Order: sequence, then structure tokens, then C-alpha cells
Amino acid sequence: MCMNVLAYGEKAKGEKFRYWTHTVSVSAHGGVLVEDGTLATAKRFQLVNEHNRKKAECKVVSVRRGQEGPGSIAFEFVEGGENFWSMAFPPSGAKPLRRMPGNRD
Repeated sequence: MCMNVLAYGEKAKGEKFRYWTHTVSVSAHGGVLVEDGTLATAKRFQLVNEHNRKKAECKVVSVRRGQEGPGSIAFEFVEGGENFWSMAFPPSGAKPLRRMPGNRD
């Protein structure tokens, strides 16, 4: 799901960064966002949801570099992630609803 977010914080050398980007995927525990190589694994940063202006502290859990252009990072919420996306997620282990054969909605 694509959500516009503001990412900001400090790079490894203390240099500050601040940029608008968007997510590729979101969950109750964090998400994946498009990123240009600014952040490294385990780095903490702040995220602001453009839709509801909620703020959360996040930690990078993995980095995928793009071959040509931006890559992506997976992150988890450290603090402030409660209802950050303003949507409900199914509980862990929930099974998807099954459609009955012949039922077309």
C-alpha cells in the first residue's frame, strides 16, 4: 500500500536528513519504503504519516539497494506505531475468508 511519509533523522556521521517518500508495503508493525541509500540496517529514524500527521520512531531491519535508482528499506516501529497507519490489520495467524463456490459478488 502506497502511503506518503516524511522520513528524518541523522545519518551515521551525524549529518541530518529529511525527505518525503512513500511506502511500498505497510503492516501493524512497520513497513517498507522507497529510500535512496541514506539509511543502514539498525539505524533509527523518525517517520511522519502525511495523511494523519502521526509520528513514530522506527528502526531499519533490512536494506535492499536498487540496481539503477532508489532501493527500499524494511522498518519496524520502535515507539509511536500504535495505529500509525489509521487502519485495522488482521491478527497474527488469522486465516483469510473463503468464498463459497458459485458465489459471485
